[in-house]
Amino acid sequence: MLLKIYPDSPAPRHIRAVVDVFNKGGLVIFPTDTIYGLGCAINHIKAVNRISSIKGKKKDSANFSMIINNMSMLADYTKPIENHIFKLMRKNLPGPFTFILNANSSIPKIFQSKKKTIGIRIPDNTIIDAIIQELGTPIITTSIRDEDEIVEYTTDPELIHEKYEKVVDIVIDGGYGDNEASTIVDCTSGEPIIIRQGKGILEE
Repeated sequence: MLLKIYPDSPAPRHIRAVVDVFNKGGLVIFPTDTIYGLGCAINHIKAVNRISSIKGKKKDSANFSMIINNMSMLADYTKPIENHIFKLMRKNLPGPFTFILNANSSIPKIFQSKKKTIGIRIPDNTIIDAIIQELGTPIITTSIRDEDEIVEYTTDPELIHEKYEKVVDIVIDGGYGDNEASTIVDCTSGEPIIIRQGKGILEE
């Protein structure tokens, strides 16, 4: 299903329809402030397995991140964050960044793996913000890549729908996406290290 949602004014009934799919363990492709993502609700392990299958990777090598819409969600899934890292995140989020943090014991249960870190995103996107606000829990996500060697990411939601309509429940058309991924900042050692420079320029 291709569902048009307008970022300027996401219709509440459309947001509720997407949340209903997430609550039933469904998969959704959605816009962010960078590239389109594929995700499921954090408490549905079978859905995580489906995403891994689509990506053709094992769960612990599929580069999952967690999308939240406020910093208060972090405490449930990460170890205590040092004050200067917390301030750095607050300064740059919402925005096109993925912050890698040390995970607490909740994360291995979700992934059924020995994963000890988790990527955290708060995209500057009204659609995904409204979805998580209604859902009340984080979304586990991974990027939608293109098999073309030149075009790394597909930006057209209609083309994304053509490719994935048989393996996901909803593709949200929130307009054209970006073709540049987020900047990844590893904060697991206590000092922020940029391990991939993407769309975001980190303000320290």
